[in-house]
Amino acid sequence: MRRNGTWLSVTATALVAATTLLWPGATAPAAAKESAEPRHVSYREWSDADAFAAGRSDGVQVQPGGRLALGDGAGETSYTDPFGDGNAKKYRTGTWTSPTHEHEPGFGTTEAVASWNADTPTGTWIEVGFRGQVTGSGRWTKWYTMGRWTSGDDFAAGDIHRTSVPSQGDDDGYVAVDTFVAAKKNDVDGVQLRVRLHAPAGSDATPKVSKASVLTSLLPDGKKVPTSDFTLGREIDLEVPGFSQNIHEGHYPEYDNGGEAWCSPTSTTMALYHWDRTVPAGDTDWVEPKPHQGPQVDYAARNTYDYDYEGAGNWSFNTAYAAEFDQMEGFVTRLRSLAEAERFIERGIPLVVSVSFDEKDMDGAGYSTTGHLFVIAGFTEDGDVIVNDPATREGDEVPRVYRRDQVENAWLPHSGGLTYVLHPSDVELPPTTTADEPNW
Repeated sequence: MRRNGTWLSVTATALVAATTLLWPGATAPAAAKESAEPRHVSYREWSDADAFAAGRSDGVQVQPGGRLALGDGAGETSYTDPFGDGNAKKYRTGTWTSPTHEHEPGFGTTEAVASWNADTPTGTWIEVGFRGQVTGSGRWTKWYTMGRWTSGDDFAAGDIHRTSVPSQGDDDGYVAVDTFVAAKKNDVDGVQLRVRLHAPAGSDATPKVSKASVLTSLLPDGKKVPTSDFTLGREIDLEVPGFSQNIHEGHYPEYDNGGEAWCSPTSTTMALYHWDRTVPAGDTDWVEPKPHQGPQVDYAARNTYDYDYEGAGNWSFNTAYAAEFDQMEGFVTRLRSLAEAERFIERGIPLVVSVSFDEKDMDGAGYSTTGHLFVIAGFTEDGDVIVNDPATREGDEVPRVYRRDQVENAWLPHSGGLTYVLHPSDVELPPTTTADEPNW
């Protein structure tokens, strides 16, 4: 399971042009029998002083307020940015590692996604690693790199190019951009995260990490799911601001061929603007042409762009980007149904979800896609889904209503219910629905 982004077909009446979206390697949705098998999902985060203190710290310290930062005993390392000038640079570095047996999902995990929230001043960056304990053996895999992250792109001042890391596969599994995929018959029943902090040698700067989290899952193979019951019993429309990705078609092709591929950063922007987390006008002065409609979308694409993946759809990078805004938090998880999504909508929290569908299977969409993201912004009184779909030509065309059964089947079988949860730190999440396998 991985994203692609190619439109399969577009009708003459569609509002979108044939283009690329997200998801390399995905296949077109296919008809299949309905499956009601269990959807095993577990989520664990470390995001306060006590949680971080329980891990192992080498050259890092837990600051007041519960953030990891470089401290006494930081070592030194060198790194050659593969997209830079070819010269190695020296860094102060320290490592935090989660406790060895603190997170055991309770099932054989076949996929895992890490996410994080971090402040990275110019020149600083973090590397997030993952490893798993192979089920039944007690043996740990190697450490896989889940991402090298910095929020900046002032390369002249020392920022690295944020990137996923290719070609990590071995007999235990591999990393597909942002997702660890276990090898067949080698699932893992214990997981660890590792966060390495880097700052230029000789500087007092430090990245500060406020959250590290991991999503683990074991999902059924069925391509169709039963429709969940509507639990809200009333209409809720969060009236999320609408942004179109396709008005940016051809803009900044160096960031994944332009706006026609920017469904992820466009959806992330919509969720942020719902919370009034806006991009200051001065930060988009570079965006051309002027006047420019929706420059905040160009800004988000530039600041989520993964230089190895060559796209702005890296799931972990999008939630990390959102968490840079004032008092925002973000993480990647999987939900098991729209009934779970209703709990977030009831709390006023829109969700960004990853879907894939044929045009005939999504009434009113007008296009087919092997990988796309849009925003769940509410529910009608009948339980259908109010969606902000960025695959439009104009912002006022973004709000749509899609059938509940069609959204659920475009979402759960094809991305496993992949979801970005973005919210201010003072907005409490709803209670989880499954105590033994909490997915947020």
